[in-house]
Amino acid sequence: MHGSWDMADLRAHASGLSPREAARLLIYRPRYGTETLFTGIHRLTERATATFGGALHLHYPEPALHRSPRELADGADVLAALAATIDHALDVRPLDPAFTVFHLTGGFDSGTIATRAPQRWPGQIDTAALVVIGAGRERQLRRRKKMLAQVPFSGRDLLVDCAARPPLHSICARVSGQLISPYEEPLFAPFAHLTGMIAEHGARTLVTGLGGDEMVALSPEESAAVAAANAHITEDAVAPPAVVNAITLLSLETTAPPLLRAGTWPVHPFTDPAMIALGEQLPIYRREFKNLQRRHLAALGLDDDVTNPVERESFVWLVESSLKTNGIPLINQMLAHGSPLIEAGLVDPDGLRATAAEVESQPYDEEFHAKLLQVIDLHLATQAFRS
Repeated sequence: MHGSWDMADLRAHASGLSPREAARLLIYRPRYGTETLFTGIHRLTERATATFGGALHLHYPEPALHRSPRELADGADVLAALAATIDHALDVRPLDPAFTVFHLTGGFDSGTIATRAPQRWPGQIDTAALVVIGAGRERQLRRRKKMLAQVPFSGRDLLVDCAARPPLHSICARVSGQLISPYEEPLFAPFAHLTGMIAEHGARTLVTGLGGDEMVALSPEESAAVAAANAHITEDAVAPPAVVNAITLLSLETTAPPLLRAGTWPVHPFTDPAMIALGEQLPIYRREFKNLQRRHLAALGLDDDVTNPVERESFVWLVESSLKTNGIPLINQMLAHGSPLIEAGLVDPDGLRATAAEVESQPYDEEFHAKLLQVIDLHLATQAFRS
């Protein structure tokens, strides 16, 4: 039995494709369980056990218990509780500000975590981010500038301009045929470059805002929209509920390998059990529309441009540009030379050809056309791991 956090180490055991897992990934409905894209390679999910005695047996744990929303006590200071819980999450492990970088995208989640840190370590907290392209670019830069000015950060800010490091470019390790897990960051090229910059900077820890969405998310019982969005989910061969939301766990899996390869340890305060417990017990009005994060940033004196932005930073334009410039040629190569996904009957070549032609000739449909990025990433992964 072999194990690794880097799927590349397990390449020799990638014996075939899992049709069910491939279908989940291709239609953007990932599920957290032991299955991976490759038969022969399994994911050891949280609290699960793997036993090998001539055959492999994977045993899921019992579902984790969760809390329910409660009414706030008179005079309850929710923002003080949030600050204390962030502090707790940062103090669980030794954290040296001199060797730590905080992700600061300009959004609510990383902004909430990152702006707390300089209040504890004034002038010592370095920051990093990917700068998007398109309509949200100037707004992102403006919001980040306001955050950086409002609390005493160090002034050392690491930025990667996605315009110079676009996904699917030939500079991308995934495109060049290197062994990159299909579960790693879809926008691999800019993220990997930022990871390298952080390591070269001397950082050994990166603190992120991942998990902020799920920490304040409404449950299906609280929201008809959430219930409708989850109506398609089936529970076949997937892990039971964990303390951390399954979508968050899958998100963490996309970021960990590039960071660990660079010698940088990822820390995600929003996934700390105490933080999750706080979110689960807050009443709806404190969670919906990220009220908690908005109020935290407003309490620092940040204006509506930060706390109630008209448009948030987004990778929508980056994905569109990357597909049109670098993605379509890769799809054409895939159609001309074949793909394990096509051979397995998982991708219809005629449908793929027609969709690629739409991207070139018709108005871009973000909801539909962006899914081509996943087709390309999975194609490149299956080629690399099975070559």
